[in-house]
Amino acid sequence: MTADRFIQYLSWAVFSVLFVTALSHALRDPRPVTFDIALFFSIPALIILANGLTSAGLLAPNQLLSAIVIGLFLSLGYVLLRLANDLAVVARWVRLAAAPGLALLVVGAFVFAPQLPLWLTLLMLLYLVVSLFYSAFAFGREAVVARGVTRRRLQAAAAGSLLLMLLFLLVSLNLFAPTLSNVWQISADLAGLAAGIMYLVGFAPPRWLRRAWQEPELRAFLTRAANLPRLTDLNAMLREIEHGASTSLGARVARIGLWNEAEQALIFPLGDPDYRLSLNEPVPSARAFREQRALFTDNVPRALPDYAELSRQYGLLAIMAAPITAVNRRFGVLIVYAPHALVFADDDLALIQLLADQAAVLLEIRSLIDELARAQAQAEATRLKEDFLSAAAHDLKTPLTTLIARAQLLERTAQRHPSAPADIVSLQQIVQEGQRLRRLVLELLDAARVEQGRLVGALSDVDLAELAREVCGRLRNERHPCSITGDAHVIGQYDRVRMVQLLENLLENAITYSPRGGTVEVQVRRAGDRALLSIADHGIGITPDDLPHIFERFYRGTRVDDRRFAGMGLGLFICRGIVEQHGGRIWATSQPDQGSTFLIELPLVLEMEAVHA
Repeated sequence: MTADRFIQYLSWAVFSVLFVTALSHALRDPRPVTFDIALFFSIPALIILANGLTSAGLLAPNQLLSAIVIGLFLSLGYVLLRLANDLAVVARWVRLAAAPGLALLVVGAFVFAPQLPLWLTLLMLLYLVVSLFYSAFAFGREAVVARGVTRRRLQAAAAGSLLLMLLFLLVSLNLFAPTLSNVWQISADLAGLAAGIMYLVGFAPPRWLRRAWQEPELRAFLTRAANLPRLTDLNAMLREIEHGASTSLGARVARIGLWNEAEQALIFPLGDPDYRLSLNEPVPSARAFREQRALFTDNVPRALPDYAELSRQYGLLAIMAAPITAVNRRFGVLIVYAPHALVFADDDLALIQLLADQAAVLLEIRSLIDELARAQAQAEATRLKEDFLSAAAHDLKTPLTTLIARAQLLERTAQRHPSAPADIVSLQQIVQEGQRLRRLVLELLDAARVEQGRLVGALSDVDLAELAREVCGRLRNERHPCSITGDAHVIGQYDRVRMVQLLENLLENAITYSPRGGTVEVQVRRAGDRALLSIADHGIGITPDDLPHIFERFYRGTRVDDRRFAGMGLGLFICRGIVEQHGGRIWATSQPDQGSTFLIELPLVLEMEAVHA
């Protein structure tokens, strides 16, 4: 057997296998697209049969047979355009022109066969080349926007169409260079063999090949899946699941609908937030959730006429849906949409159910993580409440005890000796402890205002340098002198009352937590449109573990002894609120036993809207 004969028989075998495969698939799954595929591969099968019978002498060449074979060749281009419209998009004018063009050329074949005039032969060749090229273009254009399995199938279909076009071009070269007919024939047979393989991959890929294509995307999705429940945003996790499903199945769009028990409907967080899908709807997504099984609709307009316009509007022809359920807990439904029916295969139902089951596991894990986080948050809130009650009771107890004791003493003295002179010392202590109680209550009120974002009031021009000198002069003592450096005047728009409170809190802390004494160093300077303040002491310092938390509500450092340093842990929390509500920031640096430095950066001009933002 010669090489050209071997290649020819091999290409015949490939197309014959393709026809048998496509026909059996169409009989198992009778849909328009499967019949189009079977029809396309029946054409080369009939041509091969006619050539085989003629070569074996079982069929005599005649005008009718020649016209039929020519008509079969021409119909390849037309049927391929129909397939292109199934998998991609073919312009309406092309579809309308292809059928009458084919009819006219077939009539010409029956009139002039077997000796066709050159002009008719060229017209037939032009029809085939244009239809095949346009089909390849349609497949390639759709492959650009497709993904996964569908992209590979479209690429293969485009390559097959170009190879089939090349086959006809090579055969036509016999008209112009008949001396090289053997070369053209061998080349054409090779192009036909390659086209058959490409069409096998594009239109009827074996299951093992589809799974091989899907495996990398599926493995990548399952690899990422382990970390998905830890994403802080539920929508981010849903987006990853949808992307993995659409990529694995080769579809453009995937959506997850979550079951809302209160509304008795499916909601779509990444779709239209106002859309609610009732379970009474006949659409596959609602049915899949209602019946708890995977469903596939290859042609929405035909299966659901009421949704035909919506399907055309969004370009969604085929829908596959599977319930997301774990341990009898129904989370929702996974839906994958495609603009063309051929995107999905029958065995993809098992794959989408696998992806839906994986999504159920992820949502179950996420639910457990959220439940644990809520429990931890509740425990933390309980701890903070207990810490607050303990700190408040401790700090309020001391002045209250002193107030009550002194008041009772004054009461007894007044009862026994009505004419005795007033106990000035006891009255002064009552006033002092009363003021202390007042400060504690004001701290609690200010902490609440910080949470509400309403701590800062009206703004006015304030000289921070002058204010620092004023506060330093009032709070310094012999053991804790206060030095001020920097610019003489730093004027900005601030709430003066809160700025005084900020400086007083920080300077009092610097003095309180420096039991061995030492200078408190204050620096105020201007840097462009910002004011920079720093308050440094030489006290007990802050540990590295405590430093990130010192501005939190009710937080007290591990080196702070409640018996030596009274407080509820609200001072620095309020300081942060004052600074941030002025549009600035506050931070600290420290080394244990070497002192601490608190740094503040504030804008010099702040719009009133920013105060209450």
